[in-house]
Amino acid sequence: QVQLVESGGGLVPAGGSLRLSCVASGRTFSGYTVAWFRQTPGKEREFVAAISWGSSGSTVYADSVKGRFTISRDNAKNTVYLQMNTLKPEDTAAYYCAAKWTGWVEVKRASEYIYWGQGTQVTVSS
Repeated sequence: QVQLVESGGGLVPAGGSLRLSCVASGRTFSGYTVAWFRQTPGKEREFVAAISWGSSGSTVYADSVKGRFTISRDNAKNTVYLQMNTLKPEDTAAYYCAAKWTGWVEVKRASEYIYWGQGTQVTVSS
């Protein structure tokens, strides 16, 4: 069993930056693909970014955040980060960390992920 806890959300003006953290407990992140999703009320959960746990550390991003967001990991701290720069009001959402064991396939599909955090709210003011 893996427990995920997100932190780092908050209120930031447009153009600002935030760094979200996702810490795993219960067992290590080793071998898991980890992703960030976001959700606003009344909408489906949206893929943001994912990172593999192989030596290559492959990453993939949603087009809407490419060039502004960076996903990374710290194996020693069992933590995955999402650095968010040049934030826009449309980035406002609850952000969720998720993990899956089934490798670097279907990484943008929320239903593939079996472990989820409780979410952290990001609000970008215009």
